[in-house]
Amino acid sequence: MKTYIAKDGEVTEKWFVVDAEGKTLGRLATRVADILRGKTKPQYTPHVDLGDHVVIINAEKIKVTGKKETQKLYSRHSGFPHGFRQETLKSLRDRRPTAIIERAVKGMLPHTKLGARQFTKLKVYAGAEHPHAAQTPEALTWA
Repeated sequence: MKTYIAKDGEVTEKWFVVDAEGKTLGRLATRVADILRGKTKPQYTPHVDLGDHVVIINAEKIKVTGKKETQKLYSRHSGFPHGFRQETLKSLRDRRPTAIIERAVKGMLPHTKLGARQFTKLKVYAGAEHPHAAQTPEALTWA
């Protein structure tokens, strides 16, 4: 019995659209990361990009539990002296709501060139409209 290893040319990519309204941030991010990596497919191979494209809409209506809205901090550094900045989830949601989901999903992907390529298949939009209707994305729902 031989082990099946998928190759780059054999991949068929699908498009999915996920409505983030009312979904918990971490649970949504893990499911989306699995789809981007291709772990939902039976021919999953860790070192090959088998993932599908995911479009997330209504990112501004994502739900978090507990006191994360005011206590969770997001950090960044500009690279210059005194360039360290921190902000709460609430202020980041007001300033750039798509960044919350992008950062959560990116942290769940491999920190390699393959993970960077898989991350490019994620499209996040704050509102309900997205420009990917031509790809005919399937609606992805779960309980």
